[in-house]
Amino acid sequence: MDERESRYLTSVKGSLIRHPAFIGAGTAALLALLGLNVAAFVRGLDSPWLLGAVILADVMAIGGGVLVAAREVLSAERGAAQVRTALTDTQARLAAIVDSAMDAVITVDEDQKIVLVNRAAEQVFGIGRERMIGAPLDRYIPARFRSAHRGHIEGFGKTGVTSRRMGDITTLWALRADGQTEFPIEASISQAVEGGRRYYTVILRDITVRKQYEDTLKRQQQELRELSARVLEAREEEKTRIARELHDELGQLLTALKMDLAGLRQLPPGEMEEKLRGMNQLLDQTVSSTRRIAADLRPLMLDDLGLADAAGWLVDDFGKRSGVACRIEFSGADALDALSKSVATAVYRALQESLTNIARHASAKSAWVTLAVLDGVLQVEVEDDGRGIAPEDLAKARSLGLKGMRERLTQVGGALEIARAPRGGTRLRLRVPLRGIAGASA
Repeated sequence: MDERESRYLTSVKGSLIRHPAFIGAGTAALLALLGLNVAAFVRGLDSPWLLGAVILADVMAIGGGVLVAAREVLSAERGAAQVRTALTDTQARLAAIVDSAMDAVITVDEDQKIVLVNRAAEQVFGIGRERMIGAPLDRYIPARFRSAHRGHIEGFGKTGVTSRRMGDITTLWALRADGQTEFPIEASISQAVEGGRRYYTVILRDITVRKQYEDTLKRQQQELRELSARVLEAREEEKTRIARELHDELGQLLTALKMDLAGLRQLPPGEMEEKLRGMNQLLDQTVSSTRRIAADLRPLMLDDLGLADAAGWLVDDFGKRSGVACRIEFSGADALDALSKSVATAVYRALQESLTNIARHASAKSAWVTLAVLDGVLQVEVEDDGRGIAPEDLAKARSLGLKGMRERLTQVGGALEIARAPRGGTRLRLRVPLRGIAGASA
């Protein structure tokens, strides 16, 4: 009950004609008038003045009664009008509150026909309320869920529970007005009985963006798990490869040197010089193999001379080994001296992985590498004229080289883009701040 209704009822209860003193006085006056009427009837025409006075009093009493009755009727009508106005205002305020809600609100009757829609629901479903009112709710539910939804609503109506959350375990899906676009929702339902009919109100929220973030997060977590497993596997493979190279190359070379050294004492002086030259060549091969193995682990020139020289050596070595004509260009090479160790390592490994992918998968004849510094950001592009990379190749579970490259660059605040090159192959582009990000380690 609002203030106006309360004030109206108070004014009626406190009316003068309803005061006990007024009622007592009125009753006494009516009794007195009744006595006068009896006396006038008994004396008749013998007392004309009494008869006239009684008639006048009766007319006044009847008139007063009519006035009192009319006043009560008018007061009742005015009060009823005020109550109707108050109810109308309350309903308008309630409608305005529902209409201003951020979440979509839809009310349906027992036949699952929509009877109330707010502005947020119009925006969510992409249709005006004048077209939604009276339409079946099934129109906005995907066909595969309609039967189950009706069963859930009927079951909820029988429970007697006033409200509950919908879809606690599984994601709920709704259908936009175009009849094709499905989107995930979060919803709660309540029920109320009015005029003997049951109504259900659903408050729902479009969680499309949140669902996309959740799916992206799950995919990234899965990729990280796969990457972690692959890193452990790659570490064991690297240890095996290094052990094999040490055994097959350095071990054999050192064994050959040992045998030559043992046989050196038995040679005549004329043959000793030729044997020494052969031993010197073996030593050169041993040094070269040692440097190559060490460079594969981490090139010393990256620490001693910087990224520019290390990248140049890597490109030249790649061209000699793979047979792919590879050219490198620098822009603002002096600024590369300001690179932090973590950034230099991340960029070098990314370049190394890119060239390895070209040799393994691209079937390219030429490749181009560009390093440029612009506004405190290092930009690296690696492009080839090979067969290119398909989107499904990027999505393969075992294509962890690119994922590992992206993860390494992310740690230093960088970003990686992969697209088709104008020459028909693949273009890899990365950007990373010269100083990386705080906390990044090599």
